[in-house]
Amino acid sequence: MNFWDSSAILPLLVEETTTPSALVYYADNPEIVAWWGTPVECTSALARLEREARLDSAGMTQALGQLNALQMAWNEVQPLDGVRQIAQRLLRLHPLRAADSLQLAAALLACEHRPQSWQFVCLDTRLGLAAEREGFKLIQHFTAIA
Repeated sequence: MNFWDSSAILPLLVEETTTPSALVYYADNPEIVAWWGTPVECTSALARLEREARLDSAGMTQALGQLNALQMAWNEVQPLDGVRQIAQRLLRLHPLRAADSLQLAAALLACEHRPQSWQFVCLDTRLGLAAEREGFKLIQHFTAIA
């Protein structure tokens, strides 16, 4: 299974340098497991692009529609107490931001603490390193995998 961090979902929504290879990877690996807060993180990133005038109103509407479609299809890890407890432990072990610790905690809960058989799809270096240290196979460069 593949757990997708927000950083890896964003190229599926807006044009980035990694978008072509991300789309190929997604086409070959369409099952996504994602954290409950991922839509909020993605919307935050999209809103920042819109404020910076790197995404116009039509592009924002299209990206939010794509995000909604992805969300309807993915398996979502809910904000359970277990996620919060794991995230708090991860913050003491890895140099993560709070939202990143929740992403990684959700992944660990989803795989029932057996990350060796899962892939963690992430373009964020710090979060990717923590996921790797927790035992996930890291997918950080779509071009190397696709």
